[in-house]
Amino acid sequence: MTSLFEAAAQCLAAADPAEKVALTHLHAAAFARGERHVPADAPPPGPIRMPGRPARPRLVHPRELPRRGLGSDEGRAAFLHAIAHIELNAIDLAWDAVYRFRGLPGDFYRDGVRVAGDEARHFVMLRQRLREFGRDYGDFDAHNGLWEMTEKTAHDGLARMALVPRVLEARGLDVTPGMIERLRTLGDTRTVEILQVILREEVAHVAAGSRWFRWYCERAGVEPRARFRELLQEYAGGYLHGPFNVEARLLAGFDEDELAALEYAEAAQSKA
Repeated sequence: MTSLFEAAAQCLAAADPAEKVALTHLHAAAFARGERHVPADAPPPGPIRMPGRPARPRLVHPRELPRRGLGSDEGRAAFLHAIAHIELNAIDLAWDAVYRFRGLPGDFYRDGVRVAGDEARHFVMLRQRLREFGRDYGDFDAHNGLWEMTEKTAHDGLARMALVPRVLEARGLDVTPGMIERLRTLGDTRTVEILQVILREEVAHVAAGSRWFRWYCERAGVEPRARFRELLQEYAGGYLHGPFNVEARLLAGFDEDELAALEYAEAAQSKA
């Protein structure tokens, strides 16, 4: 296998999380060595479908997920499981963007492969920490919200870059600092260290989404701030939850107008 598109499809299809991680690291390393190329004559991507998933966890509506505090081992295990599930989804989000959107600059694919590798490493760290609590990935229910947005934006790379990195994945920038402080007060320094790594690297991931969103806008001849507001109104109902981490989002490529648009859309969503 030499095609990066075929490599991405293989990673997406892997159902076992450990296999998905191993394939991601394998293909990312091969890509870095120049052994996975982006063919100019590749056929169009296949229709989007659910990526490979293990039999567990059971996927339910977010409202069906119980709320657990971080004060107990069971609550912290459930929290770690939820974050690990997000990171596993994020591997597929990165690979789907690499696979689906064709004819783009080489840096787009380099960013996508790098993000997939980072997310795989995050998943491994979280799964190991979860096992230290006597649980494993699949032991708790989870939801499918991240992949649902991926399906909605399969037709449009501009919308994908606006909404998956900059709305859904950027949610971690908002909530992770508070989780870090809460866990620090509980003395859980190991989980704090993991979350600090993830937060730092997720800023760069969202920044890549910001960069390619603006690239798409420039290519299409549309004004990015206005288009971002339109996409929030069209797609983001129910996905926006403030308060927003202004400092981290500015580092991740948002500007003041876009932050104002997020706050306006979130307030309108709350009133609906």
